[in-house]
Amino acid sequence: MSENHDDFQEIEASREMLSSAIAQTMVIYGVTPSVGRIYGTLYFADRPLNLDEIKDEVAMSKGSVSTGLRELLDTEMVIKVWKKGERKDHFIAEKDFFRNFFTFFVKMLRQERNIIYRANEQVEGKLKEIVVNGESEEAKEMAKKDLIDIERTNTYFDWTLKLANAMESGDIFNFIPKYNQEGDDTGYSEDSTRNH
Repeated sequence: MSENHDDFQEIEASREMLSSAIAQTMVIYGVTPSVGRIYGTLYFADRPLNLDEIKDEVAMSKGSVSTGLRELLDTEMVIKVWKKGERKDHFIAEKDFFRNFFTFFVKMLRQERNIIYRANEQVEGKLKEIVVNGESEEAKEMAKKDLIDIERTNTYFDWTLKLANAMESGDIFNFIPKYNQEGDDTGYSEDSTRNH
């Protein structure tokens, strides 16, 4: 019986270590470690948890947990679920890291594209006007150079749009498969790892 108890303690310690690692790496995605702890708690939960249960697990204030959950819901890393017979909202983690990665990067790529595109549109007409009607040859040359730079950024953003679309559609896996060509040599079947 004690050996069995030791196994459960070891699993719990392993989960805490992995949860801590997830929390630390989420900083890369612009998520604070405390919000990462909420995600880690839900990732290893064996059932949907409500706000109070999460608060107790992560030892944070109810307001902080609520704010963190909203952030995770916005990035689709956490899903709100309905639990029969209960009025409180419950939450589960999205365990598909591919989906999390794609959701985050597609959102970032589209934001970056929209910001730069709007700026390009605002200045492009003015620069073209200077190229055609400018009084200074030096100013005309500077405007031409800036227009070439804008064209380069447009090429980049056209490419990132294709990348974002390929991520959303799953077509990216035609070019970079999830599993190696010889088959999965990890010891797990594709089905068993599909949600991890």
